Amino acid sequence: MRVVVVGATGNVGTSVLHALAADTSVESIVGVARRLPAICFPGVEWVQADIRRDDLDSLFEGADAVVHLAWAIQPSRDSAELRSVNVDGSARVFRAAGQTGVRSLVYASSVGAYSPGPKDRAVDESWPTDGIESSFYASHKAEVERLLDSFEQEFPDVRWVRLRPGLIFKAEAAEEIRRYFIGPFLPSPLVRRSLIPVVPDVERLRFQAVHSLDVGEAYRLAVVNENARGAYNVAADPVLDPDRLAEILGARKLPLPAAALRTAAAAAWRARLTPTPEGWLDMALAVPIMDTTRIRTELGWEPRRSAATALRDLLSGLRECSGADTPPLAADAGGPLRLRELLTGIGGRNP
Repeated sequence: MRVVVVGATGNVGTSVLHALAADTSVESIVGVARRLPAICFPGVEWVQADIRRDDLDSLFEGADAVVHLAWAIQPSRDSAELRSVNVDGSARVFRAAGQTGVRSLVYASSVGAYSPGPKDRAVDESWPTDGIESSFYASHKAEVERLLDSFEQEFPDVRWVRLRPGLIFKAEAAEEIRRYFIGPFLPSPLVRRSLIPVVPDVERLRFQAVHSLDVGEAYRLAVVNENARGAYNVAADPVLDPDRLAEILGARKLPLPAAALRTAAAAAWRARLTPTPEGWLDMALAVPIMDTTRIRTELGWEPRRSAATALRDLLSGLRECSGADTPPLAADAGGPLRLRELLTGIGGRNP
C-alpha cells in the first residue's frame, strides 16, 4: 500500500508517520510538507508542496490512500490567509484525490466541527456539524465538512473517512502548542504542578483529550481498514473538567463566570499578549462531549494512554520546552528568546 500524508510534519502528522511505518501492509509513505524537515522517518519519502498552489495530481498518482492533515492555526490575525489554507487548500486536496483515482482519503476533522451540544452526555457522529460561529477554527472545520460531503457525491468510488478528535497532546508538540495557543510570555520553567495553585471552575468547562500517538494509530486503522467509512469520534477517557483538572494538578478550583474569562481572553488577544482569540474559548465551552463507541467497535481502536496522561505529557513538554526536528515542532522555531514570535505581532504572521 502506498500512502501520501499531507501535512506530515506537525503534532498529528509525525504520529501518523510512526504508526504507518510500523504497519507491514504499508510499503511506501510519502510525507508532504510546505517546509521539509531535517528529521528522517523509516520508509518516508519527503516532498515539498503547498496545497494552495502546487501540483497535487502528480503527488497522488498511484497512491492507495491520502491522509489530509494540513491545516493552519497561524497567522491567527489574518483570516484570508487561514481560509486559503484550511478551506481552499482542502478543496484542492479533495479534488486531486478524486481526479487521480485515489482509493481512500482520510481527512482530519475535529470536535470543533460540531454544533453546540450537551456536556452532560455523549453524542455520536450524527450530531450536526455547523461549527461555532465565533471561532474561525470551528467555522473552517464545519465548512470543510460540507465540502467533503460534496466531493463524496462527485467521486463515489473514493472511500472517504473523516476523524473528529478532541484536543491532541504530546510532549514533542509542546512548543508548537505554546506558540499557537499561549504565546511567548509563558515562563516555561514555572509549568509545574507545585506552581499551579488554581484551575478555573467555569460552567461547561468539560473537554476531551487524546494522546497524539493514539491519534496516529486511529489514522492507521482508518487507512488500512477498507471497511472504514464516514465519521469517527476520537477521544480518550476521562473527560477533563474542573474537578479532574484540580486533581491532576493538585490545585484548588476557583469559580469564575464564563463571561469574565471570555472578557479576559478577548482583552489579551487585542493587547497582543496572546495569539489566541476568544473564539477558542467559545468553542471549548460549546462543543459537545463525544461518544467514541463507533471507532472502538468498528475499527478496534483503543487508546493506550488516558486523557490525563496526555495532559501530563503536554505539561512536561511545556516545562522542558520540548520539540522535534520538524519546522512546526522545533523547540527553537520562535527564535532566540522567542523574538521571532514577538516580531510577528503575536499571531500576525506565521513565525
